[in-house]
Amino acid sequence: MQTDDIFYEALVAKDSSYEGTFIAAVKTTGIFCRPTCTARKPRRENVEFFRDTKTAILKGYRPCKVCRPLEQAGETPSYVRELLADLGNDPSVKFKDFDLRKRGIEPATLRRWFLKNHGITFQAYQRMFRINSAFKKIQDGEKITDTAYLSGFESLSGFGDSFKSVFGISPKKSRQQQVIDLARIETPLGTMIACATTEGLCLLEFSDRKMLETELKTLSTRLNATILQGDNPHFILLRKELAEYFDGQRKQFTVQLFTPGTAFQQKAWKALGEIPYGHTRSYRQQAALLHSPESVRAVAQANGMNTISILVPCHRVIGSDGNLTGYGGGLWRKKWLLDFEKENNIG
Repeated sequence: MQTDDIFYEALVAKDSSYEGTFIAAVKTTGIFCRPTCTARKPRRENVEFFRDTKTAILKGYRPCKVCRPLEQAGETPSYVRELLADLGNDPSVKFKDFDLRKRGIEPATLRRWFLKNHGITFQAYQRMFRINSAFKKIQDGEKITDTAYLSGFESLSGFGDSFKSVFGISPKKSRQQQVIDLARIETPLGTMIACATTEGLCLLEFSDRKMLETELKTLSTRLNATILQGDNPHFILLRKELAEYFDGQRKQFTVQLFTPGTAFQQKAWKALGEIPYGHTRSYRQQAALLHSPESVRAVAQANGMNTISILVPCHRVIGSDGNLTGYGGGLWRKKWLLDFEKENNIG
């Protein structure tokens, strides 16, 4: 299927996973909409697709009043950002419904937002964040008793029970356990899931990737770690550089990576990182560079095991005949990324 046909199917289905990927402009009405617009769907021949609202406006279309495409879809509301900032500054803070209403926040609304965007309630998020913060303090050498009370727990037994329910071990044994921080990152191609340890970024995948759950379990087992939603210094640079990439202002990334794998996988992933921005290579060319021309399939398998999308650019590898081949994020995303890099590879 052509990309535009895929986009039309997404428009008809009101598929939210395509939010930020395209803008649908209706020739007969002169308006443009986001993928999830609830207005009556036009005929296929009456729709053209654009990458962004700016292009649609320059083509003479005006924004839909129903779906308001000029507003950022999926953007974290300011009141949620403020709550998360306060929680980050002091993980022991416990926001109860009374506290939320004092801030003008309806608890049910906040609950729905967290369930939709994080898969857990805000109260559960708070508990996980406190436990994550406590774990890091213990790893830094702080006393368990001090950590428990400074993290907002009223008793050592309650702290121990909560800690063990998350990590499966007691706080005393937690110095042998590692945490992998997890965060959601919004991009023009949809939500991405990022994971990082102190060593660096260890996963960056689109949230609708079919193998994501398996990848997370494998990562947790390989690193003997528990995956928790939480802050990580590497996420700050990642968000900045991804935003610059999608603005067409960045061609290389400096985010520190931590990608455990076999020696062959490491060689294959290093070769991926050497494919220039705006260019492509075939699997056979990649195999030749690795001095393994007979192992095209092995190279393809190693590429498929790469868990760092975009930064380790497996989307730049195509078939020997020039056709696009498998991509965990979906072939439509692969085509979008290649087209985008080609258009921005000026000079």
